[in-house]
Amino acid sequence: MTADVADRIAFLRGLRTVRQFRPEPVPDEAVADILDVVRWSGSASNQQPWEVVLVRDPDTLRALGEAEGFASHVAGAPLAAVLVMANRRPEQDTFDEGRLSERIMLAAAAHGLGSSIGWFRGDGPDQVRRLLGIPADRQVRTAISIGRPTEEAARRGGRRKPMASIAHREGYGAGA
Repeated sequence: MTADVADRIAFLRGLRTVRQFRPEPVPDEAVADILDVVRWSGSASNQQPWEVVLVRDPDTLRALGEAEGFASHVAGAPLAAVLVMANRRPEQDTFDEGRLSERIMLAAAAHGLGSSIGWFRGDGPDQVRRLLGIPADRQVRTAISIGRPTEEAARRGGRRKPMASIAHREGYGAGA
């Protein structure tokens, strides 16, 4: 493996969820790059069934963090990207939404920023639609918090399962 490939693999392996952020704003250059990655992310049949609402206002971030679901970390972030899916092909949209979320996180990480995916559930999507003026026919369930990690968050590592417990070759139950 070349050093270039090793560096790229290390970058991908190094992506960690960050839920505690320093208060400084996300630089405009990073936001522009994240949006460019959003624009160029792949999707089923190249439908690009998404729009993104960027939120920096602290009051709106707090309100997003209070919406029902698992996105409370958004309240403490300097930036959130709320994904708005077209909701025309729900199964494909779900797949594309996951791809897009990970690409946003990787683009943020390329700028030294941390991020975390949050989900809205129950009444949360309707709360977010009202808060951000999103049409009722759109799917809203994901918000990604983005910012500079706190010192504590930057030090955290992730535990991983042993390879033999997650990878199978040529059939389930065969070792990696």
